[in-house]
Amino acid sequence: MSEKEGKKDFLFEELKTLTAKVDETKGIPEDLADRLRQMIQRLDRMANLGHYATEYDTLARYIGIVTSIPWAAKTEDRLNLAVTKQVLDQHHYGLEYVKERILEYMSSLILLKQRQKDALGRAPILLMVGLQGVGKTTLAISIAEAMQRKFVRIAMGGIGSTLEIRGRSKAFPESEPGLVIKALISSGVKNPVILLDEIEKASGEKGLQSDIMAVLLEILDPAQNVAFRDHYIDFPVDLSDVMFICSANNLGPLSTALLDRMEIIKMPSYSDTEKMIIARDYVFPKVIENSGLKPEEIVIDPNLWPGIIRPFGYDSGIRSLTRTLESMCRKVAKEIVEGKAEKVFINADNLKYYLPK
Repeated sequence: MSEKEGKKDFLFEELKTLTAKVDETKGIPEDLADRLRQMIQRLDRMANLGHYATEYDTLARYIGIVTSIPWAAKTEDRLNLAVTKQVLDQHHYGLEYVKERILEYMSSLILLKQRQKDALGRAPILLMVGLQGVGKTTLAISIAEAMQRKFVRIAMGGIGSTLEIRGRSKAFPESEPGLVIKALISSGVKNPVILLDEIEKASGEKGLQSDIMAVLLEILDPAQNVAFRDHYIDFPVDLSDVMFICSANNLGPLSTALLDRMEIIKMPSYSDTEKMIIARDYVFPKVIENSGLKPEEIVIDPNLWPGIIRPFGYDSGIRSLTRTLESMCRKVAKEIVEGKAEKVFINADNLKYYLPK
């Protein structure tokens, strides 16, 4: 078999695969499926003529991406107030005001669902505002866990163009869908929880920032997101089943129109007492596990926690505290691997050695 014939056979096999993808994609709109089938016919003509142009790759890639969008796949919501409270308490110490606000929000979703109304279409978007490290992302993850939904985080910091959100037309080389469609594909369902993280950092340029706010408004507004049009897909995609949650460090750059559609929850800073309990009971066990250690291999004198919490000054969140504990665990792991110790008890005499320099 010549190289040309081998290439031709490969193309025909790929066309069979693409045809099967279109036929097997559940929930894909029929007019979009027809468009994809016409593209496959065009690719078939190219293959028969022995042409293998850039256009072939472009169309084949487009068909592959469109058929990977979850047009129908969904997870079943678990709307249970007691379970939600249990999950929030399990992952977050304190924050009673914040938890109460989330439970109130969930209560409205439960009532709307029970009364056969469009729950997410009527509920405002949650916007958690607070300094870094106070638990905004983990709260969003907990909400997704409580509802038994898939979770995807989109980092909004430093977006250089609205095309990153909305996608670029497939006519351009190396074009691809925007961040929202990518999040749907990543989750594999049409109703994930999507966290738009640090939305106030979307851009430092004033003109671009207002454009990004306008696109975000289209994504988050229930009246508009039923037919969100990504430039790459070039076909309306229904985002109404997605639960969007936003986070921000401050409200300064956010447009008034966007804030009007938000339920703003202000996240408090942790007190030293709260940070000590969070570090001891929540963070430290996870850090031990992630370091490959067993709980009995590193033990900290209970009286040392105030010095561990504030070795470098005050931090409103727990990120620097987590890094401190990770550094301590890694030092202990090194000693165990080198055979210098079987387990380590950290006390006032050796604390300074184990703290990061």
